[in-house]
Amino acid sequence: MPIRTTVVGSYPVPHWLLGDHSRVTLRDAIMVVLKTQERAGIDVIADGELNRFDPSHPETNGMIDYFVSRMEGINTRFSLRDIETFRNDEGLAYRTEPAGIVTGEIGEGSLNLPRDFEFTRSLTSHAIKFTCTGPHMLTKVLTNRHYPDHSRLAMAIAGVLRSQVERINADVVQLDEANISGHPEDRDWAIPAINHVLGGIRGERAVHVCFGNYAGQTVQKGFWWDLMPFFNQLAANHLVLEFARRGYDELQAFRDLDPRIGLGLGVIDIKDNGIETPDLVAHRIEHAAKILGHERVRYVHPDCGFWMLQRTVADAKMRSLVAGRNLHEGRR
Repeated sequence: MPIRTTVVGSYPVPHWLLGDHSRVTLRDAIMVVLKTQERAGIDVIADGELNRFDPSHPETNGMIDYFVSRMEGINTRFSLRDIETFRNDEGLAYRTEPAGIVTGEIGEGSLNLPRDFEFTRSLTSHAIKFTCTGPHMLTKVLTNRHYPDHSRLAMAIAGVLRSQVERINADVVQLDEANISGHPEDRDWAIPAINHVLGGIRGERAVHVCFGNYAGQTVQKGFWWDLMPFFNQLAANHLVLEFARRGYDELQAFRDLDPRIGLGLGVIDIKDNGIETPDLVAHRIEHAAKILGHERVRYVHPDCGFWMLQRTVADAKMRSLVAGRNLHEGRR
C-alpha cells in the first residue's frame, strides 16, 4: 500500500490569533493551517490544535489544560500543599504545578470535542485527523484526591473521552500519550483505559507516543523496546512514533510489533530548525522498510507537533516530508 503522509497535531500559532481569539479569527487561522497542509501535499491533515489554543497555556498548546479545565470533578485552583504533593512525583519534574486536583467524580462538564471537529470539518473536504490527549497522560498530570488509585481515575477519564470521540467522524482519531514512553511500568493500568477510548473511535485508530516536546525539550527517558509489550496490547490500527531526533537504531525492536498494527515513522525532526532534504527523508523511509518490510511503514510524519517552530520552517519541513515520500515511492 502507498505510504501516507500526515502531521502529528500542533502547528505554529499565527501571530494574529494571539491578540484576537474570536471565533471569526480562529476560523481564519484554522483555514490557513488546513490550506497550508493541503498545498504541501499532506494526505491526512489536522487543525493545528488551534481549537484548543489558550494564550495562558502556550507551552502545551492546549494538550492538557484544555481538557482538565473543562471536566467536572477537577479543580484547577490549588494550594501550596497541593503543589508540594504534586512535586513529590518524580515522573513529572518538567511541570512546576499540577494541571488540576481531582476532588470528585469525573464528568465531561463543558468539554465538547465534537464541536471542535465539526468546526474544522466544515472548512475542508480533505481527509482529517482529530487528535485527543489520552487518559494515561491526563491521569499523570493530575493530583488525585478522590479515586483509590491511578487505574480508577484513568478509566473515569477514558469514559469521558470515549463518549466524545464516539461522535467524531474523522478519518483518523489519534490519542496522544507523551508520558508512557518514560513509564512502561504503568502499562497494566494504562492499557485498559487507552483501549476503552480506542474502542469508541469510528475511523482509523492511532496512538502517538514520543519522548516529550515540552518547550522543545525531550522530557522522558527510555527505549522503544521496553514499550513493545504495551504497543502489542493496544487496540490501534497504527502507531505514530518519534524517530528522527532519536535515530533509527531501535528499529529492530519493531520486528516484534504485532503485524496487525501499522507503523507511523517520524522522519522530520521538530526540535531542529534545519530543513531535511527530500533525499534524507527518502533514505530514512527506505532504511526502515529494509529492516521491517515495506508493508509495515504505513505513515510518515514529523516526530511530534510543530508548535514551537516558525511557520516558514514548519511549512518547509512538510514540503520535504511529501517530496521525500514521493521520491521513495517513485512518484513524480
